[in-house]
Amino acid sequence: MQNKKSNPIYTNYVEFSPGRDPFEKSRKKGSRRWILSHIFYGSNKLFIIIVLFTTIIASNLSSITLVVIGNAVTDFLIGNESSLQFYVITILLLSIGTPILRLINYMLREVIAQRLERDCRKEFYANLLGKSQSFHDQQKIGELMARATDDVRTMNYLISPAISLIFESFTALIIPLFYIVSFYPSQLIFAPLIFTVSFYFSLKSYIKKIGPVTGRLRSFYGMMNATLNEALTGIEVVKATAQEYKESEKYFEHAKSYRDAFVEQGYIEAKYLPILLLALTITGGLIHAIILNFYGLINIGQIIAYLGLLALLRFPTFISIFVFAIIRLAVSSAQRLLELMNIKTEIDENIEGYSKLIEGDIKFENVTFFYPGNEKPVLKNVSFEIQAGHTLAIVGTTGSGKTTLAKLISRLYDVNEGKILIDNIDIRNYALKSLRNQISHVDQDVFLFSTSIFENISFGHASSIEKVIEVAKEAQAHDFILNLPEQYDSEVGERGVQLSGGERQRIAIARAFLVDPKILILDDSTSAIDSNTEDQIQKAIRNILKNRTTILITHRLSQIRWADLIIVLKAGEIIAKGTHEELLKTSEEYQRIFIKKFDVKIEELIKQCEET
Repeated sequence: MQNKKSNPIYTNYVEFSPGRDPFEKSRKKGSRRWILSHIFYGSNKLFIIIVLFTTIIASNLSSITLVVIGNAVTDFLIGNESSLQFYVITILLLSIGTPILRLINYMLREVIAQRLERDCRKEFYANLLGKSQSFHDQQKIGELMARATDDVRTMNYLISPAISLIFESFTALIIPLFYIVSFYPSQLIFAPLIFTVSFYFSLKSYIKKIGPVTGRLRSFYGMMNATLNEALTGIEVVKATAQEYKESEKYFEHAKSYRDAFVEQGYIEAKYLPILLLALTITGGLIHAIILNFYGLINIGQIIAYLGLLALLRFPTFISIFVFAIIRLAVSSAQRLLELMNIKTEIDENIEGYSKLIEGDIKFENVTFFYPGNEKPVLKNVSFEIQAGHTLAIVGTTGSGKTTLAKLISRLYDVNEGKILIDNIDIRNYALKSLRNQISHVDQDVFLFSTSIFENISFGHASSIEKVIEVAKEAQAHDFILNLPEQYDSEVGERGVQLSGGERQRIAIARAFLVDPKILILDDSTSAIDSNTEDQIQKAIRNILKNRTTILITHRLSQIRWADLIIVLKAGEIIAKGTHEELLKTSEEYQRIFIKKFDVKIEELIKQCEET
């Protein structure tokens, strides 16, 4: 197999990238660096400076207001009424200025928070789109949804209120101390200083204890979401097998774990020591101030102002009980997001690779493939060649590797050994978008988007309604579409649930016709269609097969017999290949498949074949 690292064409390791990724380097340096790179991205830096500046000024104004109030009380008590008007105007201006500054502060911090969430959401979604099929095969949709919604949303709370309130709390803790030292006897700093030191160590212990709990909260939430999604996605199976009780128990078990983690968080918060320390500080400060007043070192007005400054410490104390829990929760969420985003995908978009119109020659050279995590190969040493414009049919029992082989052609997975060539070029040397745009895949298990029939048929290929109607007629879908209430504008529901299996397959076939691919892969695409409709579709399929390479995975004799080459797979290996007539005469496995299907003797099948 070709080594990507030695090939200069391979520049990045994603199947899709929306363009410049300013956070790629920071993702590899841990959650904190990644968060900071988002916070200080672009014009956010200017907003942050303004937020910090307004926070500091507002905190100073709050402290100054208390000092002025203390001075006003002192002048009032000594009978200096002439200065009271000055104090009233000053307090009024300070009281107006503080909320204006906070309004600017809150508005800008909310802008930063929303930008952070937007950028994280965009980055995470684009990253998921860029992951390989093998990555998505191993993920639970509910878990991905929990990370893409709730974990990303938590990043918003990191800024507003968490980090913003932390800085506001810091200024509310330090600035009052500065004013106490500046305007009052230095002895009064004793009580708040002891509180500040004790607060620091208590907070450090609190953060250490709350961290693991928030990590479990995010994990249990993801498991709860995954269980819910899985049960609702497979609701038909759950109801058909009467497993509602079992699924409820499974969900409630995860919900109980989620609840228990919250209770544990509440238990840690209930033992939050700084609340008690603050009460002792205010009480001790009052006693200290009264003693100083007894010795004539401080007056009543100053005591009032001093107690007001001590009361400002209430804000950082009570805010810290939940704001640091939010930060720990956000860090845990960031780690969960990075856990997925930093998983390297083995398939790259190779934007500098070949981007040209392909002819459709396909060649497998000693291809061996393992699904990730499996030791047993799905395909072993597979080799064959089909010329452009010809049809290849793949037959074999269930689990023989038919669908896997077809998926390798469009490079949904990369081979472990050997190589696949299209027009004598290794498919890994093609630009991925160019390669896949020229290959159309119609599966037995058809996926339709929860939108209109028109948008499902024209998905990935902008087209007019006239062209969509034309291909719908070819796929024998037009008649049933006309019977729907809104015809081509009719919504098909989640995964096309409002349509029958045969109707969904005809929509998928119409979509393939519209794309007009150079390579068409039909994986049992008419399995849910009745015989009469299939006969009509066969005519359309034979028309679309002209001048394009077609891969058929089916057991329908009407399709197989016209193939230019048929390969027979068993346990991932090619055990026979040739035309229909040749294999009926030479391959026991091929004979066994059709004898079992048609319940006739092999001689009769050979005779029917020769007669036609």
